Amino acid sequence: MAEIPQRTKSELALLERLEKLYVAVVADSLDRVGVRTNLLAPHVRSLYPGATVAGYALTVHVVEVAEAPADRDAWYRGEIAAVDSQQEGDVMVVSSSTGSYWGELLATASRLRGARGLVGDCYARDIATLVEMRYPTFVAGALAYDSLGRIDVRDVGVPIQCAGVTVHSGDMVIGDDDGVAIIPRGVAEEVIRLAEEKVASEDVVRDRLLEGMPVAEAFRTYGVL
Repeated sequence: MAEIPQRTKSELALLERLEKLYVAVVADSLDRVGVRTNLLAPHVRSLYPGATVAGYALTVHVVEVAEAPADRDAWYRGEIAAVDSQQEGDVMVVSSSTGSYWGELLATASRLRGARGLVGDCYARDIATLVEMRYPTFVAGALAYDSLGRIDVRDVGVPIQCAGVTVHSGDMVIGDDDGVAIIPRGVAEEVIRLAEEKVASEDVVRDRLLEGMPVAEAFRTYGVL
C-alpha cells in the first residue's frame, strides 16, 4: 500500500472552500485550465437525490477474483485496510469493476474516521440503510452479491481508472446531482478560485435576468452563461 500523508490544515481549509461549490461550476473551471475530461461517466450516480460529497481522493484498486482466500484471516483484508487508512476529509474512490464493494458497515466505520463519502465505478448493497444514513455514495448501482470471492483490493493510494478518469490519491473530488468531478491536485487551488469567481458572477447575472435583462445582453455584459 502506498504511503498516505496526513492531511494538513491548509488542505482542510481548501476543502472547506470546495464544499461551498457545485459540480457544474467546477467542470467549467476545469475547462478553463485545460482539463476537459475529468467528469466520471454519468452511470456513476448518487444513491439518493440531493447528495453532495467533497473531499480528497483515497484511491482503491480492486480486481476480480475467482474464489475466496483459503486462509480465513485473509478475508476482506484489503477492504478493511482501505477503510482503516482513511482520515479526515477523504473520499474513497474505487476503480472500475463489476463487483459490489460497499455496504452499511464499511460506511459506518468510514464516517467515524472523518471520511466524507464513497465514489466508485462499482456497486453497493445495503442501499436502504446507506440512504437512511445519508452517507454520500456515488456508484454504478445496487448489487447484493458479497465481495468475498468476487473482487479484492489489490492496492490503496495508487493511480486508478474510475469511470473513464485517471484518479490519483490526493486529487480533489466533488459530487452532486450533476455527477462527479475529479480535480487534479496540481490545479486544485486555481480551479477552486476560478469556480468561486464564476459563482459570484452567476449571482449577478441571475439578478439581472430576474430584472428582465435579455440573455444576449447579460452574456455580452458579464461573459457568463
